[in-house]
Amino acid sequence: MTYATDLIHQEVAYLAYHFHWSMEEILELEHRDRRRYADEIAALVARAGAEG
Repeated sequence: MTYATDLIHQEVAYLAYHFHWSMEEILELEHRDRRRYADEIAALVARAGAEG
């Protein structure tokens, strides 16, 4: 099974936006590591939004 191209683009854009990493740096990560970073960023953003 392959990971959907649209989802990879979303992960790359999300990580690049928040961490200012290059596409090459992000794509060098294993999928589970990219996903974990994206999930951690999402949690931080949600927490910041809830705090006001």
